[in-house]
Amino acid sequence: MNSEHNKHFSELLNRERKKIDKILFDSFDNRNPDTLYLPAAYILKSGGKRLRPLLVIFSARAVNNQFKKGYYAAAAVELLHNFTLVHDDIMDNAEKRRGLLTLHKKYDINTAILVGDSLLAVAYETLLMDCSGDSKKIVSSFTKSLVEVCEGQSLDKEFEMRDNVSVDEYLMMIRKKTSALFEMCCKLGAILGGGNANQVKALSTFGRNLGMAFQIQDDLLDILGPEEEFGKISGGDLIEGKKTFLFLSALSLAKGEDEQALLYVIKHKGIRKNQVYKYRNLYARLGIFDLAAVETQGYFTKAQHSLRRLPDERNKFVLEWIAHSLIKRKK
Repeated sequence: MNSEHNKHFSELLNRERKKIDKILFDSFDNRNPDTLYLPAAYILKSGGKRLRPLLVIFSARAVNNQFKKGYYAAAAVELLHNFTLVHDDIMDNAEKRRGLLTLHKKYDINTAILVGDSLLAVAYETLLMDCSGDSKKIVSSFTKSLVEVCEGQSLDKEFEMRDNVSVDEYLMMIRKKTSALFEMCCKLGAILGGGNANQVKALSTFGRNLGMAFQIQDDLLDILGPEEEFGKISGGDLIEGKKTFLFLSALSLAKGEDEQALLYVIKHKGIRKNQVYKYRNLYARLGIFDLAAVETQGYFTKAQHSLRRLPDERNKFVLEWIAHSLIKRKK
């Protein structure tokens, strides 16, 4: 794809982001108390690609290129996403998000919990503004995704305490924790746009596979992405002792000293920051980075194939471009 195409799509997405941002920022205007809603505004204005709401908008247009609504539903999924981030950061005791202090570090844990709860409540309030004839399907899809995200996060925390976790178990966990939200965004857009059953299924499949690719790429960037660009501590997953696709794949292949080094991470629930480089070399030696790249590409290819059944070529191409930019991203 040439630079002219990239510029065109970047400008298109930026225009849509501005519309979504206006709804998001307006959601917490003229609300009291400030002790709740100013921190909520902080988390929303701290950045983010607005990827999930964009999937809603362009999924709707991929089944109906005349569709010009859906912005409230799009904003609702971003509010839901930020609810999950606030609570995840508390559970992980994360210090940074998008290069800024996490909410519980900037304020306190009680404030962060309440803000997360309010984000979820306002997400439903905002979603209902786009509900019409298919409101039951819309709310049901949104709620099912929320349930799965919570299940996935619970499994993620459970895996931190377990010594034995398989790669397949990890893939099942991210299917719930990350991929379910991507799937819901695309399904929601298809329903809002009036898509038929086959189109809704195609976009749901696209979102599910894109979400899987996104998370494995995220695991990869956690250790390979520059800290100043990625907005997180490099190697944070290893430091926290998280069992990611990279770690579990390495453990399944490692022998001798390499295996002992990985078992050390499990035994000590993580490593020191100055040990990250050692494990980066271990992953490289075992071919784990290449393995993760192949896995990511596999899910990406499945996502691409699922778009073939959609009628609108232009908006289908936008979805492909979004997917491609996610897989090739450096942060």
